[in-house]
Amino acid sequence: LFLSSSSKAAAGKAQIQQEPSAETTEGQAINITCSHPNIETRDYIYWYWQLPGRAPAFIVSTLKDSKAVLEPAGTLFVGAERRSSALQLSPPRRRDAAVYYCALGA
Repeated sequence: LFLSSSSKAAAGKAQIQQEPSAETTEGQAINITCSHPNIETRDYIYWYWQLPGRAPAFIVSTLKDSKAVLEPAGTLFVGAERRSSALQLSPPRRRDAAVYYCALGA
């Protein structure tokens, strides 16, 4: 099961950093991490995924709290001071192989 993540910098300021890829076996939990050290007080944290041949689709958003996620199955964890987040897929399935994006926005 191969997962990849992607990010784009906002104009003039790197807002988001993600590892370029992650790999696991089916059923073995994995964390897809996102660093956002310059997050603003009112910024929400958004996660999306893009399955092969599909447009990106919304997964979850939060202002500060960790949340359970139904599809793909897992949990969104938010780090101390909201400077990082991690989407934990547990357990990941073959159909969860996708590109994962995190983003910030009001």
